[in-house]
Amino acid sequence: MDSTPVENIDWGLAASVGKRIARPGPRVTRYTADRARAELLDAAVRAEGPVREVTGLADGLAVPTAQILDRSGWIDAATRSMPAMLGPAPTESGDDGVDDGAAGADARRTGTGFTGKVAGVQAGGLLAFLSSAILGQYDPFSVDPETGQDGVLMLVSPNIIAVERALRADPSDFRLWVCLHEVTHRVQFSANPWLAEYMRSNVGALTGDEDDSVAEIVSRITEGLRSGKPREKGVIGLMQLLQSPEQFEAFERVLALGTLLEGHADHVMDAVGPAHVPSVESIRAAFDRRRNGPKNPLQRLIRALIGMDAKMAQYVRGKAFVDHVVDTVGMERFNTVWTSPETMPLMSEIGTPDAWIERVL
Repeated sequence: MDSTPVENIDWGLAASVGKRIARPGPRVTRYTADRARAELLDAAVRAEGPVREVTGLADGLAVPTAQILDRSGWIDAATRSMPAMLGPAPTESGDDGVDDGAAGADARRTGTGFTGKVAGVQAGGLLAFLSSAILGQYDPFSVDPETGQDGVLMLVSPNIIAVERALRADPSDFRLWVCLHEVTHRVQFSANPWLAEYMRSNVGALTGDEDDSVAEIVSRITEGLRSGKPREKGVIGLMQLLQSPEQFEAFERVLALGTLLEGHADHVMDAVGPAHVPSVESIRAAFDRRRNGPKNPLQRLIRALIGMDAKMAQYVRGKAFVDHVVDTVGMERFNTVWTSPETMPLMSEIGTPDAWIERVL
């Protein structure tokens, strides 16, 4: 089946399209915007100490300055980060062994061919949708312009303001609460530098252009259905049918890593929150109601297509895994999970944390 390799996406076009169609953020005065920016910068720094204390990670490392972005700024950052995460640029000779010259090489390298532009428009539409949903993000694949070090902590101010208004949360408390989660991601990656390459390599294996024909994919689905082998439900089960065994193994590793990272961050939020965020209980309750609340049909379709509901489940399953292991063996022994790819939990162990304890500890 023909597909556009991820490195051939026209990311410049994706950024342009995304920023053009992204919804505007909430109406705010200049005073409100400036105050939110100042509070988020301060909260990102204040969150570091409690996160490090609870996790036992990143002790002694410098505390970087967060980037406070609007939706367009996040789209620009995402289109710079995605090519870095998805791997190196293609070679200058075509896959068919025919050298089509510098123009053709440039088109592949920058994604400016026809397929690259089509993919760029599609990516721009996805980024526009996500730009209103992302509260914050730690990007291990971008370089901090101030320090020159890998990794950037980003907070999307208009989205944080929109959600705190919807939840009727205390703004200062909510901003610190969000920062606790995102700073935990920064600490995870900065304390364990191998995680970024582990993620990159598995995403690369997952998104690599297998160039399967339609017949091969149909045969794979048919064989999977006839085999009677147990499969996961929903999107994961579909991926199990559509992907090659090697791709699905990479998919499971990416999913397990994401589940661990999100669950660990949620665990830290709840462990740190009561001592530092006075209204944390009401924020958590309201946020969970919003997270699990009804969506309109279009939102449900988009969320299903891009796997956002699966991501929401990651928070719940991942937090349950971390809660159980930490309660059973303590945070210090839990931190063995960050040692190497071999100590990462398997997807089968996320729901049975005692199996991870038995295998690894």
